[in-house]
Amino acid sequence: MARRTDRERGALRLDPRLIIGIVLIAGSTTGVWALVSGFDDSIEVYVAHETITAGSAVEVDDLAVESVRLGSSAERYLLADAPVGDGLVATRTVQAGEFVPRSAVDEVDRTGLSVVVVPSRGPLPSGLSAGDRIDVWSAAALERGSFEPPKVLISDAEIAGLVESEGMVQADGVSVELLVPREKVAALLEALAAGDAIDLVAARSAVG
Repeated sequence: MARRTDRERGALRLDPRLIIGIVLIAGSTTGVWALVSGFDDSIEVYVAHETITAGSAVEVDDLAVESVRLGSSAERYLLADAPVGDGLVATRTVQAGEFVPRSAVDEVDRTGLSVVVVPSRGPLPSGLSAGDRIDVWSAAALERGSFEPPKVLISDAEIAGLVESEGMVQADGVSVELLVPREKVAALLEALAAGDAIDLVAARSAVG
């Protein structure tokens, strides 16, 4: 009987069953991946990168894109496959991190609000920012630096933004951009022009 050479003894022999097993595992993995991909109904929707207040122009830089599963409710939101063009306006405030509802944007500003910069004699309550609500209190100026008893000039006004000076919010006497109903703008501007004492107080809805 012929003796095997060293090369024959060192040759690698693959078991056909091992090859078949590898093929089956690879096929199974591919099939599962294809099945999962077929059931993936996630879509990309726009998310507010920062708070967008009512009446503000909605721009691409204000939005982020997130892939989510919304099912049948997807039609309620602004999908990322729809480009955001110029002239889009927020009809209500969209909080940071919120999916942008279709009903919250429009091509026309129908909010009936105007933005007015209002100074406050003192600092705002801590924690207030865009989207929060405040009451505007006014005390009519009298002679010799005295004032009438204060009263609410505008209630539940929404903050559009804080007015900053040299990169920092002023420590005392903060000014804010307020969203004011147009029918109340004249009264507010009159109070500001007359030098009335204006104070901004957190509205009850903004507390807690």
